[in-house]
Amino acid sequence: MTTLSDFTATSIDGEEVPLSAYDGKVALVVNTASQCGFTPQLEGLEQLHQQYADRGLAVLGFPCNQFGNQDPGSDEEIGAFCQKNYGVSFDMFSKVDVNGDDAHPVYQWLREEKRGILGEKIKWNFTKFLVGKDGRVIKRYGSTTKPEKLAGDIEKALSA
Repeated sequence: MTTLSDFTATSIDGEEVPLSAYDGKVALVVNTASQCGFTPQLEGLEQLHQQYADRGLAVLGFPCNQFGNQDPGSDEEIGAFCQKNYGVSFDMFSKVDVNGDDAHPVYQWLREEKRGILGEKIKWNFTKFLVGKDGRVIKRYGSTTKPEKLAGDIEKALSA
């Protein structure tokens, strides 16, 4: 059975990160964008990180430029933007594709595990996947679901 631990990703600073580093934690995996109507959700994601990180939540941001060309910058520019404008201190990764043949393997897996209204495809930026301590996907949330609405599900996952 495949879990989050089976994947690696490149951090926004260019380091290879085995996602097994998050074993035993609850992860919230989000495809982000710097120039999207949902970009202010970075603030809510940071609030979740601040509120729950010491209890075992890891927010993982994956910038993506596949929707409306809304994250065209370099990893360095994206990281600086997120930090400067939203105080992002949760883990950010290198820009990835989330749909199509070049989709990052972790996103291929996430989409297969929890389908959305378009089936496997991710509809837009800020689609969120909640992953339990066991590395299995618990739930998928659409772009319009604000981060603060996830608090109850996060608390339940942290208590499991």
